[in-house]
Amino acid sequence: MAARVVVGVDGSFPADGAVEWAVDDAVRRGCALRIVHVCEPWPGDIPLQTPPGFRDSVTEYGQGVLERAAVLARERAPHLEVDTLLEAGGVIGVLRREAEDAEQVVLGSRGLGGFAGLLLGSVSLALAGHVEAPVVVVRGVPERIRGRVVVGFDGSDHSVVALEYAFEEAVRRGAGLRAIHTWQMPVVGPSALVYTPLVEDLLVAEQQVCVDALSPWRERYPRVEVERTLVCGHPVGVICEASAGADLVVVGSRGLGRFGSAVLGSVSHGVLHHARCPVAVVRGRGEA
Repeated sequence: MAARVVVGVDGSFPADGAVEWAVDDAVRRGCALRIVHVCEPWPGDIPLQTPPGFRDSVTEYGQGVLERAAVLARERAPHLEVDTLLEAGGVIGVLRREAEDAEQVVLGSRGLGGFAGLLLGSVSLALAGHVEAPVVVVRGVPERIRGRVVVGFDGSDHSVVALEYAFEEAVRRGAGLRAIHTWQMPVVGPSALVYTPLVEDLLVAEQQVCVDALSPWRERYPRVEVERTLVCGHPVGVICEASAGADLVVVGSRGLGRFGSAVLGSVSHGVLHHARCPVAVVRGRGEA
């Protein structure tokens, strides 16, 4: 099966932004684009309560949404291979299935009720960290290209896939990479005499984490200009602040305690909600 980027649409303005982002991504990757619209059943959609022609009107609306999105995609990239999929069912189930063969899945940050009314609370959070393909939530698209990818990492095995993805994206875009690693002050008693040496030792240890984590990727991608950022602070705030000057933020689906621990870690969750540019949540292949 040909490689493709999958984008979900619902006819909303944010979905248009997702289509444009997905088109550019498919062109960079040299693959096809699939545009998906799902007609979810209404709670009262049973034979005795559904007005005549209701299903036909829903289908016509979905076809119109797909046609409009396809026109937008072809106008942006005339030579891009584009196909569409209209399906009835549950949005999350359909997109999870489509993600199985996708390079990545792209979603808008918000949408209409039925498909993406609570996108950051339902659809994207049900996909990010739960499918093997990277999930990109498009929000706060910069008006101009900034030439920078931001990645958060913590030295865990889970953050390795985020670093790999971020370096590859930097290469595709011809962009620089800002790699952010955060640490937090230890909690000790107010009269502890060992506080200063403890902090100094911790800083040295965290600096080594940065070196060990980034060195293999710098050797593999020597042309990528890397800015290493080591900050004492909460990762969500630091990463979201950096997102203001980025084209894309990359986070792993989970990590160590201070960076994220659930299937979709607290940091990934926080960045999805507060970043000022598109966010890619990356999960390792075969990760449970």
